[in-house]
Amino acid sequence: MHVTLVHVRVLADQVDAFVAAMLANQAASVHEPGNMRFDVLRDPADPTRFLVYEAYVDADAAAAHKTTAHYLAWRDRVAPLMAEPRRGEPWDDLRPGPAAEA
Repeated sequence: MHVTLVHVRVLADQVDAFVAAMLANQAASVHEPGNMRFDVLRDPADPTRFLVYEAYVDADAAAAHKTTAHYLAWRDRVAPLMAEPRRGEPWDDLRPGPAAEA
């Protein structure tokens, strides 16, 4: 499984707009082929900080996510809402799964 943790900091006056855009992207992303999980988390101590947990069956499925119309619309919509560039970190899931069984 291919996991990416995406760290996002949003401008304080743009949080509501970001949440609306993020939830629309999440709703579409969970229906993509190869998507295992797509969770959006907010820091309870700082409502401008978000963490997105994206899990796909493999790196190809994760890369395909970045070509979808909903991702491209999200990317363009949220760019001006961010206080700093978002940061994605790839992680390996240690549980056996489709990639480990191949």
